[in-house]
Amino acid sequence: MEARTVGMASDHAGYAMKEYLKGVLEGLGYKVRDFGAYSEERADYPDSAHPLALAVEASEVDFGVAVCGSGNGICMTLNKHQGIRAALCWAPELGRLAKAHNDANVLCLPGRFVTTDEAKAILEAYLGAEFEGGRHSIRIRKIPCR
Repeated sequence: MEARTVGMASDHAGYAMKEYLKGVLEGLGYKVRDFGAYSEERADYPDSAHPLALAVEASEVDFGVAVCGSGNGICMTLNKHQGIRAALCWAPELGRLAKAHNDANVLCLPGRFVTTDEAKAILEAYLGAEFEGGRHSIRIRKIPCR
């Protein structure tokens, strides 16, 4: 089976966390496509979020992981795309539910508010979850506004 590909995006405040999680993902056998930021120098989250969203929508990557300082800005930007269901998670149970109930295709993390250990636990909970379908599928079909 071919390795799944993860798209990653951040701003400068999420750069260090993105790099850490990139290593975690690669260690688990995932391929990573990095959409930036590429350093801790000022970088605006929309500049990496939009390309990540387009890659998820086009199935160029299987899912995404995005990090900015609070997680809010990058999550808001990603969710402007009709095919994106980005979820801001700060605890493992939220990561699990984002996938199980919302079929989130981008996991967003608040880089300044979780430790690397917490971020790894959230990521692992997200990766280990399966979408439950059923009543959740009905709700997800109602998300797009067009």
